[in-house]
Amino acid sequence: MSMRRIVSVSVAIVVFAITVKAQNNSDRLSLGVGCLYQNGLDLTLSYEHEGKYHHAWEFFANAYIKWAECASCKHICPESFWKNYHSYGFGVAYKPCVVRGRNHYGNVRIGASAGSDTHRFLGGIHLGYEHNYVLRGGWQLFCQVKTDLMIKGEDLFRTGIVLGVKLPLN
Repeated sequence: MSMRRIVSVSVAIVVFAITVKAQNNSDRLSLGVGCLYQNGLDLTLSYEHEGKYHHAWEFFANAYIKWAECASCKHICPESFWKNYHSYGFGVAYKPCVVRGRNHYGNVRIGASAGSDTHRFLGGIHLGYEHNYVLRGGWQLFCQVKTDLMIKGEDLFRTGIVLGVKLPLN
């Protein structure tokens, strides 16, 4: 997926979400971008259905790029960034709420995914913690500490931080 297409889809989601409001027991679209150890960049687009007390189910699509230093120029160049190892996956996560405050709450994130690195099938087990900050109009900012166990992937463990925004759908 090209960067231009990702930006245009993100802008369309933001424009759509400006006119809607959120409440508890609501649905949201979220977009998160983060850095993972070792030399990884993570992009996650998800649909979240929240139940009572901020417990939620998340259905997500994930793209991952692992960059490397270029052998010829000894730097990270476009060739070594975009044409190195990459993978994608689709999955589901259950997020029980463990912390509640006035304008914030935190969830443990437990999930599984399936996908590919364009050469072979990948399976993933996802664990982490996500903290959400509620803004006006139902918008939310979130910070997620995540650990992914990737079965048959180039890296077995991926761990890092993802920052993102959640847009209300109803």
